[in-house]
Amino acid sequence: MTSTNESQDPGTTHSTRKSVEIVKQIYDAFRRRDLSEVFSLFAPAVEIYQSNEIPWGGNYKGQEEAKAFFSKLTQSINSTLVLQTFIDAGDHVVAIGRTQGTVNATGSRYDVPIAHVWTITAGRVSRIGFYIDNPTMQTALTSQEKV
Repeated sequence: MTSTNESQDPGTTHSTRKSVEIVKQIYDAFRRRDLSEVFSLFAPAVEIYQSNEIPWGGNYKGQEEAKAFFSKLTQSINSTLVLQTFIDAGDHVVAIGRTQGTVNATGSRYDVPIAHVWTITAGRVSRIGFYIDNPTMQTALTSQEKV
């Protein structure tokens, strides 16, 4: 399941390895804070979903709303992703790991498990689902304790 071989499913137009590489390229661009590169890899009608239980959560459609999502996210937390596994599922890639960092309002530290589900269409990201351990993040967001 985690194979990133160059074989191609008859129903896809690009190798599954390419999907994983696109997602890794996006994470690298985020790490460098190169949002221009990130958005160049998003389809114009990209959709982003994250649970409404989190302050920056919701459904965002299109690049302008995607920019609003990332703005809300970075206003709330300073995050570093530690990615452990990429699951290659054809046109879908699941990235599993942790988000670690601090809450901007309080300085509280957090370490939260994540699973990000990416959909790649015609070589660009068409949908992203950001799934995290919501109760753990909510605790960090409301905690006044700096760890």
